[in-house]
Amino acid sequence: MRTVTTSHKLILTILVLLITSTGFSQKKEVEKANKEFDKFAYIDAREIYLKVVEDGYESAQIFKNLGDTYYWNSDYDNAAKWYQKLIANYPAEVEATYYYRAAQSLKSLKKYDESDKLMDLYAAVGGDGLVVQNYKNDPDYLESIAFEAKGYELEKVAVNTKFSDFGPSYYGDKLVYASATTNTEGAKNFEWTDQPFLDLFVADMDSLGYLSNARSLDGTINTKYHESSTTFSKDGTTVYFTRNNFIDGKKGKDKNKTIRLKLYKATNSGDTNWTNIEELPFNSKEYSVAHPTLSKDQKRLYFSSDMPGTLGMSDLWYVEIQGDNSYGEPVNLGPKINTEARESFPFISDEGNLYFSSDGRSGLGGYDIYFTKLDENGMATDIKNLGEPANSNQDDFGFIINEKKRIGYLSSNRDGERGSIDDDIYRVQEKCEIVVEGTVFDSKTKELLPGAIVQLLDENNGLLEEAVADENAAYQFTVACEKTFSIRGAKDEYEPYETIVTTPDKSGTITVPIPLVLIGCPPNDLGCRLNLQPIYFDFDRYNIRPDAAVELAKILAAMREYKDLIIHIESHTDSRAPFKYNERLSEKRAQSTLNWLVDKGIDRSRLSAKGYGETQLVNKCSDGVECTEEEHQLNRRSMFIIQN
Repeated sequence: MRTVTTSHKLILTILVLLITSTGFSQKKEVEKANKEFDKFAYIDAREIYLKVVEDGYESAQIFKNLGDTYYWNSDYDNAAKWYQKLIANYPAEVEATYYYRAAQSLKSLKKYDESDKLMDLYAAVGGDGLVVQNYKNDPDYLESIAFEAKGYELEKVAVNTKFSDFGPSYYGDKLVYASATTNTEGAKNFEWTDQPFLDLFVADMDSLGYLSNARSLDGTINTKYHESSTTFSKDGTTVYFTRNNFIDGKKGKDKNKTIRLKLYKATNSGDTNWTNIEELPFNSKEYSVAHPTLSKDQKRLYFSSDMPGTLGMSDLWYVEIQGDNSYGEPVNLGPKINTEARESFPFISDEGNLYFSSDGRSGLGGYDIYFTKLDENGMATDIKNLGEPANSNQDDFGFIINEKKRIGYLSSNRDGERGSIDDDIYRVQEKCEIVVEGTVFDSKTKELLPGAIVQLLDENNGLLEEAVADENAAYQFTVACEKTFSIRGAKDEYEPYETIVTTPDKSGTITVPIPLVLIGCPPNDLGCRLNLQPIYFDFDRYNIRPDAAVELAKILAAMREYKDLIIHIESHTDSRAPFKYNERLSEKRAQSTLNWLVDKGIDRSRLSAKGYGETQLVNKCSDGVECTEEEHQLNRRSMFIIQN
């Protein structure tokens, strides 16, 4: 159903004219296959084409058609096989579009180098300028996609069946989606997919986005043909949905006898019974219109179509909703978003982001999901690929999300058997993550400090992660939203730094700079390194006070730990006494300090002491200079110098 969004009708040359030396029976088989192919009955056509090839007959057109039967059913492995045969055996008959389809098929097999070579050929033979431009603008697209990737966790929902389930949309506290399960209105299988026709189903959705109690949508929406892809008004009274050209029991066909897709509107009678079905006036039996979504203000209806004016196979369009089943003229969203290939399955979130799927941009393979912030005119701005795991090398589409809850859904055939077209719905949980980054630098000089250690700690001070600042003094951590952490920075000769960070409730990046204060310790100053507090003596005394003993205990512990440590003790005074007096007093204090350590068990041979009085002032506060008490205190100090 998803690939019927565009006109997949190919202008086919009658194969009988291209096959030489072919018997009458083979001609009949090919003619039959072409008729089946023209009706999109790819499953039956494929079997016939394969039999013709097995009998030893081939042509460019057969390889094209075989490739297409697999390509349009998302069997990219087999599609690549037949497209490569086409390119190898009939290079003169390969149109640009087949280089593109072959490249897309190989990309879905993760054969990116081979895919890129075919994209180069596609560009060389005159492929569509928009697709080529997108490809050439980002030659390293795999790296770009990985860099921009959104953090999601995916799991299949409980209501999936063994058939195709896809195209979810929000309906209040419920989810509506399309399914080809056997209990649908369609009486027989759809020839293109060999599955039952699609109907709309509804499932209950709990606060965490888990689904249950799937059942058919009430009312007269479901018919014996396809219904899919809905969008509901916020008040829950109106639904727009996709259906084959079928209303009032009659089916309509285009000039090639193909039943196209159309958009319809239904209203809710108040008891969840959907009735009053109306066809939208800009439909046509000659082109498809599908996959609706309403704008944030409910005044526009966006959709996918291959109507006249389409740039590629299908484009994104919108119409103004004027009321009473009256709408403005369809407006193409233009080349900013549309390519030569397929753009489809639009969804507009409550925050004004447009999510859509495309196979016309550099992606991971098949349909990829992209998003863009709509501007004030409802048009696309920068377009980004959601990356893995939302995207895979298969078809990923039908993405919807409640951005406040960070929960959504997408459709994908990533887990099907090889060649399977069975889509499943996946619950999407956005991992709200914050990138915490910054640089470490000297708080005074602003000099960058590469090699600094930066630690991330939880709210209980448990170490979560540690990083070494790189050559640019930069660090980075990825953390959860709405959590409190501590960031610590440390480097030799600097005081440790710590700051508390509470992360916001939306994914993003926050910058946390780490300014470190230079301690200024000489490399051999043990007291400075141990952050020793001033060792005070009573006025005109030199006995060790209890508060001084606490600080000396740090020196004692260091000397006990490091048996080879030899210390010279220096005692200094300020200038506010006679010179000789200060010299004698400082000497007695130095010796008192040495004796305290010896009394605690430190061998005297590891210690020396000297009083320097006021001979080594650290500031201007010499005799006769007026200074504050704090300035004088800087000169009254004890130092413990490590000896070589």
